[in-house]
Amino acid sequence: MKIAKRKKSKNILKYQQKGKRFSIFCLLPSFSGVMLFFVIPFIVVIYYSMIDNPINHEFVFFENFISVFNNEAFRLAASNTLKFSGIAVPLAVSLALLLAMMLNSKIPFRSHFRTFFLSPMMVPIASVVLIWQVLFHYNGLANDMLGVFGVHKIDWFKSDYAQIVVVILFLWKNLGYNMILFMAALSSIPKEILEVAEMESAKPWQIFWYIKIRYLSATILFVTIMSLINSFKVFREIFLLTGARPFSSVYMLQHYMNNMFERLDYQRLSAAAIMMSLAMVFIIGIMFLTENYFGRDVEG
Repeated sequence: MKIAKRKKSKNILKYQQKGKRFSIFCLLPSFSGVMLFFVIPFIVVIYYSMIDNPINHEFVFFENFISVFNNEAFRLAASNTLKFSGIAVPLAVSLALLLAMMLNSKIPFRSHFRTFFLSPMMVPIASVVLIWQVLFHYNGLANDMLGVFGVHKIDWFKSDYAQIVVVILFLWKNLGYNMILFMAALSSIPKEILEVAEMESAKPWQIFWYIKIRYLSATILFVTIMSLINSFKVFREIFLLTGARPFSSVYMLQHYMNNMFERLDYQRLSAAAIMMSLAMVFIIGIMFLTENYFGRDVEG
């Protein structure tokens, strides 16, 4: 009996070892791709951020970071990017949640509203930008509507109002996707809990804050992170709207890094990229801690 048990345990170990080797073999292509296209390039970026130039390769450590931080163009770009993200991301999350709750209730023409808010996802960005250029042109529809109320014309793309135009474009493009995610999360909330809360005479705001928000915490985190990432990638829309040299109010970090790339200033480009990455990691870390605080009761 003991010999049979030993043979059986050896066979199990051999089977487990074969399974591990097969798993490693299956993961090897993905692991190689991640190393080749993500990890190694990031290490190269860190290396370039700490040398004086790509020719001498002399280490200067944090001098490039100090130089970038003291640069007025970088400060302007960082300030505009933070301001844009601070306005656009909360609006993208809160408005999408509001729309999802409206469409989740019994209102007429729900399917039509869903189609309306999802249509921007199907429209190419070049077409969207063309429409925005027509709407917010100096002689466009936006100024015509303001003229009805006696407001003087605004040169939208060459004034401090340019960021408002980009925020509206960002919301119009991203609200539909965020709304669908929130609608899926709302439908997954146990109806029994909501019915019990209504029977206990809980007010709508109490149901929303103490029940729905708790169950939506993970989705809110995901939507916020995705919106934050998209807000840092708004360079494409701004470039198509205003060109490579935009007005100062919409000069973003991507513009600064693109200018450094054109000047072949790889060390400053790398330093700026790392600083932006660290800022995003810090913000996302705070979001995870907040979600863990609000969602721990649901997980428990």
